Amino acid sequence: MTKSEIITRIAAQTGIAKPAVVATVEAIMDTIKQNMAKGENIYLRGFGTLLLKKRAEKTGQNISKGTSVKIPAHVIPAFKPSKAFADAVAAKVKVK
Repeated sequence: MTKSEIITRIAAQTGIAKPAVVATVEAIMDTIKQNMAKGENIYLRGFGTLLLKKRAEKTGQNISKGTSVKIPAHVIPAFKPSKAFADAVAAKVKVK
């Protein structure tokens, strides 16, 4: 599902004009990005947590050149679903 499809579905379900939904979705995404860039986690009760994970420095391999590459410590955004969300997905989606 794309952002455009989410916007279309929200507009259809709520009856809110599509431009207003676009503005709202963009504002939510901008707020999340800005706060995570400040080092804050985002907690959405019943949905999950957008959190920052610290990755330690490590040594990787450049396979094409056969050399070692130092990968510095860094922080990445991650998502941890709530138990209710994870259980709902597990109940509906079967492993093939």
